[in-house]
Amino acid sequence: MSTSRDDKLTLVAFMQASNVSVYAGSWRYPSSAHDFLDLRYYQRIARVLEEGTFDMMFFDDRLAMPSIYGQSPGEAVRYGARPIKLDLTAVLGAAAAATTHLGLGATYSTTYYPPFHVARTFATLDHLSGGRAAWNVVTSVNDAEARNFGVEAHLAHDERYDRAEEFIEVVTRLWDSWEDDAVAIDRETGIFADPAKVHELAHHGKYFDVQGPLTVPRPPQGHPPIIQAGQSGRGMRFAARWADVIFTADPSQPVAVEHYTAQKELITAGGRDAAKVRMLPMAYTIVGETETIAREKEQIFLHELVHPMASMTLLSELTNHDFAGMSLDDEVTDELINSVSGIRGLVQGVKRHLGDQKLTLRTLASHRATLLQGPRFVGTGPQVADQMQEWFESRACDGFVIAATHFPGAFEDFVRLVVPELRRRGIFRTAYTGSTLRENLGLARPANTVRDTPVPSTPDADTIAATAAGGTGA
Repeated sequence: MSTSRDDKLTLVAFMQASNVSVYAGSWRYPSSAHDFLDLRYYQRIARVLEEGTFDMMFFDDRLAMPSIYGQSPGEAVRYGARPIKLDLTAVLGAAAAATTHLGLGATYSTTYYPPFHVARTFATLDHLSGGRAAWNVVTSVNDAEARNFGVEAHLAHDERYDRAEEFIEVVTRLWDSWEDDAVAIDRETGIFADPAKVHELAHHGKYFDVQGPLTVPRPPQGHPPIIQAGQSGRGMRFAARWADVIFTADPSQPVAVEHYTAQKELITAGGRDAAKVRMLPMAYTIVGETETIAREKEQIFLHELVHPMASMTLLSELTNHDFAGMSLDDEVTDELINSVSGIRGLVQGVKRHLGDQKLTLRTLASHRATLLQGPRFVGTGPQVADQMQEWFESRACDGFVIAATHFPGAFEDFVRLVVPELRRRGIFRTAYTGSTLRENLGLARPANTVRDTPVPSTPDADTIAATAAGGTGA
């Protein structure tokens, strides 16, 4: 099998600052590390990923415990169904200190954070990491999160994206509020920075009023890359305009090929270079020294570790619907699908795996909580590489977001057994080629677009100099 592409696979590690990976039973696996409250845990994983020349480690986030089921977080706490979510600022800072090339992505919501906070957070991370930050944009709509932030009512689906459009416009303009050469640090003249090159926004929009400028100079990358995961028609249009990396959840290769083609056409129609935007489905990899070892591990993960109540808790969280009054063996009927917002897409995804057989809540919940919602590549290193290469060469994707079955072992196995195979085939890098995440993703640094409103400079520099010479300081 050979590849005709000039580019290489993009590989991103899907991370949780949590007691579990995205797989809800990972904490029970015998070799899972349990020091997730120690910064060295995240530094160890980051070093493994950098050894494997991953493009980025990207952290999911949730701003509440799963507490929709039974209107209580009790079951999430009892069964370890993602009750812990650490603040990502400190986690990414620790990972930045332990690495020199690995990209560092984090989820920040356009619903619960103001644009100035997000702009400053990622500009700071980009500077302190030497240009390796990335922002995963989400438009949250979860009741448990809303209760933690005093939000009484969420906007409708399309309006959430309208608000997010303005949000990103403000954030990118804040990143541009300092010109690249604004900072002078001239000891002789006493001029720290040129106020003519630092700009206010004076933004007054439908959703936000932001004066600016940002309190952090322009990031090394100009704009940290944007990650986005919209699957709806509105979400795909949003991604076509803004995303540098599109995180997908396509359950099969034919579905992924169709999604890839449609999304790339939208990007091109919007005037952007579709070849520069990476589409990456989430994929589990279960790797063993032999296929038998890998299949035995797969059976453990599928059938032994996730408690059914953990599955139901996470299903309630995903759909924003309380299933506490129902049995695990209740059938998923058309009436239920029509009455529960957010469940239809999940049902369609499961049926692509199962066909037309009877679908119960147990099956639906297990699909969400185990390893069934995306491609699962199982086998030896060469066998997993075969499967990944087939997806890549069929134009189903530009790479993968690798979801770990457990930390840190899943990534250690992948780097030890799969990465050498991908390199041998010439479809994955042998070394980093750039110093910033943008460079490693093959993305150009964007031009600064905010130059029209310099900050007021009164009194001017001559007046300040004259005042200083006269010795009449404040």
